[in-house]
Amino acid sequence: MSATTRLPDGFEEAFDQLFGRAFRVARRILGDDAAAEDVAAETMARAYAHWAKIAHEPWREGWVVRVASNHALDVVRKRSRLSDAVVEGSVEADDVALRLALAEALAVLPRRQREVVVLRHLGGLSEAECADALRVSKGAVKTHLHRGLGALRNRLGPVMNVEVSASNG
Repeated sequence: MSATTRLPDGFEEAFDQLFGRAFRVARRILGDDAAAEDVAAETMARAYAHWAKIAHEPWREGWVVRVASNHALDVVRKRSRLSDAVVEGSVEADDVALRLALAEALAVLPRRQREVVVLRHLGGLSEAECADALRVSKGAVKTHLHRGLGALRNRLGPVMNVEVSASNG
């Protein structure tokens, strides 16, 4: 950047924390540091472009987590289209298969359920932070989280060797 280029107010101070949050979410989805760093960098470029709108909002961190998770899921979908077969039997192949199954299961959830599950469990946001990020009530977050996790349990139970029960687990 040249000496005359000026970052928007507060962007530089917030960058490290927001980049770290975006990286961690992407890393959990992708399982690959280099790809997660690419996703986090793209997320921060988008944050920079929208900084005037998001800079002082209480949901700024949630916005970054949502953008990073959506971008990471796009990367997973592109990867699955590029590689038709996964080598069976290796730990790495099992990890890739599990991540692909998770990405596919998340992709079929209704948008709001997917957003809540990703923000809460992959992004590590509290229910209140999710509510702020999505501009909904905490009750709505709890409802969408319960429904989304139930749908994921039903879909991934056999893949993850998890017993699915009728309880509120």
